[in-house]
Amino acid sequence: MRVAEGNNVQCAGYVTSSPIDTSSRLVGGWNEQDGWLYAQGQLVYLNTAGAKVGDRFAVVRPRGKVNTKWSSKGSLGMYVQEVGSVEVVRVNGDHSVAKVHRSCDNFLLGDVVRPMETREVPMYVQRPALDVFADSSGKAKGRLFMARDQREALSKDQIVYIDLGSEDNVQVGDYVTVFRPIGKGNIVGDETANESVPTGVSDYGSSHYKGGGFSNQSYRKSGDNADGAAMTTGKAKAGRPDMRKVVGELVVLNVKERTATAVIVRNAQEIHPGDWVEIQ
Repeated sequence: MRVAEGNNVQCAGYVTSSPIDTSSRLVGGWNEQDGWLYAQGQLVYLNTAGAKVGDRFAVVRPRGKVNTKWSSKGSLGMYVQEVGSVEVVRVNGDHSVAKVHRSCDNFLLGDVVRPMETREVPMYVQRPALDVFADSSGKAKGRLFMARDQREALSKDQIVYIDLGSEDNVQVGDYVTVFRPIGKGNIVGDETANESVPTGVSDYGSSHYKGGGFSNQSYRKSGDNADGAAMTTGKAKAGRPDMRKVVGELVVLNVKERTATAVIVRNAQEIHPGDWVEIQ
């Protein structure tokens, strides 16, 4: 079984820092008087010179430069959306007629036509259960900085982009751990306050029933001999080891200079842009 099929292979998209040749484009549609969106099975015109009947081309849409707070690499390159492919059915001098062979999104006039890439899709390897407490591999680390279609809550079989590429020795087929440092923060608010109730405070109306110094309402103590001030959650987290939790696993499908496109093959909980990744 391959780790990805269909649109997850041909329309995964990528982020590249290489120049993009936009000279070959989709310049018309056979029925453009009736509509300006084109999909599988429809006929379109290309300004490609030298094409032959039977040639297939990828249709892509450059979307813009990627600058994200999730990566320390700065500009990662141009995000290129892959919208499908066409097959040439007729050549007329300085232009070609093509049939939309695969459409993962609506085609638009001006979409760029490029030679088809041959992509080898890795086979899925049977592996032990996902270890959510796994230690670091010591290999290259980066961030999951974006997902296809700008999704934010991610799970199995969805396409994501990471800021590790050929410059980090990443290869197609690499397995990648998605993890989240435990850190010292708390997503629910201020953790500097004490979690217990001050000594002597009680729900009883009479002072006769107030809790004593050793009741379940008393403070936790800090200090080497447990004789210091109140222990707070923030103090408890200070100086603790570098801990993390593993939330999922990816397989790399396509590698560019500074980035890679990957598919989620397993997840223990929702994965989000901003999560850390590490080559296994």
